[in-house]
Amino acid sequence: MELEKLNLKGLEEKRPIVIAGPCSAETEEQVLSTAHALADRGVKIFRAGIWKPRTKPGGFEGMGKDGLPWMKRVKEETGMLITTEVATPAHVEQALEAGIDLLWIGARTSANPFAMQDLADALKGVDIPVLVKNPVNPDLELWIGAMERLNNAGIKRLGAIHRGFSSYDKSIYRNLPQWHIPIELRRRIPELPIFCDPSHIGGKRELVAPLCQQAMDIGFDGLIVESHCNPDNAWSDAKQQVTPEILDYILSLLVIRNEQMTTENLNELRKQIDECDNKLIEILSKRMRVAREIGMYKKEHNMTILQTDRYTEILEKRGAQGALCGIGSDCVKNIFETIHEESVHQQMEIINK
Repeated sequence: MELEKLNLKGLEEKRPIVIAGPCSAETEEQVLSTAHALADRGVKIFRAGIWKPRTKPGGFEGMGKDGLPWMKRVKEETGMLITTEVATPAHVEQALEAGIDLLWIGARTSANPFAMQDLADALKGVDIPVLVKNPVNPDLELWIGAMERLNNAGIKRLGAIHRGFSSYDKSIYRNLPQWHIPIELRRRIPELPIFCDPSHIGGKRELVAPLCQQAMDIGFDGLIVESHCNPDNAWSDAKQQVTPEILDYILSLLVIRNEQMTTENLNELRKQIDECDNKLIEILSKRMRVAREIGMYKKEHNMTILQTDRYTEILEKRGAQGALCGIGSDCVKNIFETIHEESVHQQMEIINK
């Protein structure tokens, strides 16, 4: 992709760039009260949902274009840049007419290539920064594809928002962080700014602070946080919003690590990592040779490849071993699921010969 800096109208782009404001624009008083409180604490970009996608009908779906004049007042009275989510070409047209400075595209929209192309067509010839949230499901190619559609339409000031991924598994998070996905995005497109949305990842206000710090530790460029003047009475996502005062406190405690620090002193330790990795590959190769021998035995004795009891035993034992060795059991489980998948693949090749 051909990208330029976000270049948010002279805003100093030092880490973290902070975007904050309520989940939804509810009333003029609520919008202005929150915006002034955030501006007084140094926040330069104000966010509020004008159009709110809802899973089921009947919930608060935003004020629509009636809320856009409130955003204009925020800009006039505080000097803050203003941003909102768009999901249709009509949203884009109305947001641009209202002087919105920055657009973002939500997770449900970024998962739909037809919707993304419609937005790309609507934005063709417009020079405005656009941030794209990851799709609901953990699909990096879909995320990149959504941004490529905008880039092909001439949008050069692009950024990504990591808001976590949906899962049926029980978790402390509303949406699983799966940090490896935005990390891979950074590896693939290093010039792309990445923002973290701790509100949607956590789903609870007490998780906002640690998630902000984790995002900074990984090297994210910014944060987009839901902040409301009276979060307990918010019309949407009340549990994950923090007051401007609490957000200011969270930001004041952030440790921003030096990205430019030389890594020469790590070379010796990295050599040790390389040696460990080489040994891991050798051990995995040996394990696959044994798996193929097992596959041959199963073929000769007309046995099914999948032995569920054995697979469960491996996951349970290795997870317990990992925990004893200071490795997260989920991490070990994921590793051995991948190893088992490859072992099955190797045995299938043997049986089908």
